[in-house]
Amino acid sequence: MFHVPEQWRIRNGPIGTDESHGCNGAFMMPINGTAMAHIIASDGGGWQHVSISITSDRGRCPTWDEMAFIARMFWDDDDVLVQYRPAKRDYVNCHPYTLHWWRPMNESVPTPPSIFVGPKRDE
Repeated sequence: MFHVPEQWRIRNGPIGTDESHGCNGAFMMPINGTAMAHIIASDGGGWQHVSISITSDRGRCPTWDEMAFIARMFWDDDDVLVQYRPAKRDYVNCHPYTLHWWRPMNESVPTPPSIFVGPKRDE
């Protein structure tokens, strides 16, 4: 289920929103103890989406651990998310250090068997 961390919502200025906007808005939140992430969230057109950039270090993309942290803040652990590599003809790059999570709202994302990645470790 898609949800937003209301305590980190940007409420003022040109990108400010409030709870009446639902899961749509901009968020600024601390991650990994040292970095700040800027997140844009939306849930229109049949897609749930967040874009993530690291504002405290604009010269890098978010790490996998940072992306996983953001995923946990916006979705439940059982939700499957994807990052896409679009066809070259559809490629858009508005910010070279922003990454995205996507989840279709009306269908399941197919996933390969986990063994194709490797054996599961005891938890």
